[in-house]
Amino acid sequence: MVRVKPFAALRPPKELTTEVAAPPYDVLNSAEAFEMASEKSLLHITKPEIDFDPIISDHDQRVYDKAVENFALWQSRGWLVRDPKPCYYVYAQTMGERTQYGLVLCAHTDDYASGKIKKHELTRKDKEDDRMIHVRIQNANIEPVFFSYKDNSELEAIVAGVAAGKSEYRFVDENGFGHELWIIDDDKLISRITELFTNDVDAFYVADGHHRTAAAARVGAEKKAANPAHDGTEEYNYFMAVCFPESQLKIIDYNRVVKDLNGLDKEGLLEKLAEDFDIKPEGAEIYHPDSLHTFSMYLDGQWYSLRTKEGRYDDSDPIGVLDVTILSKLVLDRILGIKDLRTDKRIDFVGGIRGLGELKRRVDSGEMAVAFALYPVSMRQLINIADSGNIMPPKTTWFEPKLRSGLAIHTLD
Repeated sequence: MVRVKPFAALRPPKELTTEVAAPPYDVLNSAEAFEMASEKSLLHITKPEIDFDPIISDHDQRVYDKAVENFALWQSRGWLVRDPKPCYYVYAQTMGERTQYGLVLCAHTDDYASGKIKKHELTRKDKEDDRMIHVRIQNANIEPVFFSYKDNSELEAIVAGVAAGKSEYRFVDENGFGHELWIIDDDKLISRITELFTNDVDAFYVADGHHRTAAAARVGAEKKAANPAHDGTEEYNYFMAVCFPESQLKIIDYNRVVKDLNGLDKEGLLEKLAEDFDIKPEGAEIYHPDSLHTFSMYLDGQWYSLRTKEGRYDDSDPIGVLDVTILSKLVLDRILGIKDLRTDKRIDFVGGIRGLGELKRRVDSGEMAVAFALYPVSMRQLINIADSGNIMPPKTTWFEPKLRSGLAIHTLD
C-alpha cells in the first residue's frame, strides 16, 4: 500500500491566486513565459530566465540563483504564505462538461524506489538532472506531479463531500479551463484519508510528470544519504502530487506528423499501406479515428481512414496491441524509415488538445508531408501496462487540463 501525508502548503492569498498561479514550466517556452508573466507570476520562479534581458539559457547558473532569490522574495512579500497546519487539499479541474477531482498530498519517495509508484514512460537523465537541481536549490517541490489511483468509493465520497462546501480558490485560466481548490483541515478527515491510502490503495500511477517524480525521489535519497541522523520522518522523504481516481481521467490522443515520404510518392505510400491496412478516402473534411486500431491520415489535401487488418498485432501483448506500436512498426519504421521516435528529426508530435486542424495546417503549409491521428489510449490500458512492468512507446499519452502551478507548494523542511 502507498504512504501519504498532509502538508502545510505555501500558497497565494485568495486575492492573488490568478496573479501567482501559472501554467507548468514545460508547456511554455521562454518567450511565451515572458509574454504571459505578470509581476507576481510563479513563472518568475519556475522559468526565471525571463527576468534577464535578453533572456538567457534556462541552464545558466544565474538562472538557478534567480529562482532561489525569487522564491524567497515571493514569501517575504506575502505572495506565498504557509498554511498554519498540515492539510490535504481537493483540486478540481473542469474542461468543457467534464470535471475531475484530485487530492493534493505528499507521496513517499521510497514508494517510487520500490515500484509502488508506477511509471509507463522512460525518463531522460538530462531532464531528470535539470528538475533535480530545481528541487535541490529550492528545497521544495514547486510544482506537483500528476498521479492516478484505482477507484476507491470512500475516498471519492470524502472528496465529493469536501467539494460540496465553499472553495478557497476558483478561477478560469487563459484556455477556458476551470480550477478550484478546497482545504481539508479537519483532523479526523485527514486521519481517515491517510488510513484509506495506507490500507486500500495499492499503487499510484504516474500520469504526467515522470521526470519530476524521478527527480524528487533522487533528492530524497540524496538527503537521506547526507543525514547521519535520518529516521524516516523527515519532510524530504515526501514530495507533492495531485492524485485522481482513474475513472475521472481521460487520455487525449497524441498524434504524429512526418516531414517526407521516405522517397515515395502518394501512390507508392498508399500501395505500401494497403498491405497492412484497409484504406478508405474520407474526403477533405477532418476525419477522426472512431475505434482502436483505426488511424486517420492526412495526405495531399485528403483524409483517409486506415483500419488495421487482422493478424497484424497480438491482442495478448500489452505493448504490441497499442495503436502507437502498430503505427510505429507498420508505418513509421517499415515504410517511412523512422527507427527511433526519440531522436529522429523527421517526425514531430502534436497533442490532441490542438485538434486535427493543426495536423492539416502543418501538412498544407508544406512543413510536413503526412499526418497520422490515433485513437486515444485508455486509462485501463495505461494501468495494465504499468502493472505488468512494461513501458509505453514515446509520446503515447496526453493529459489535459494541465495542473496549474502555484496553488500549493511543498517545502522539504
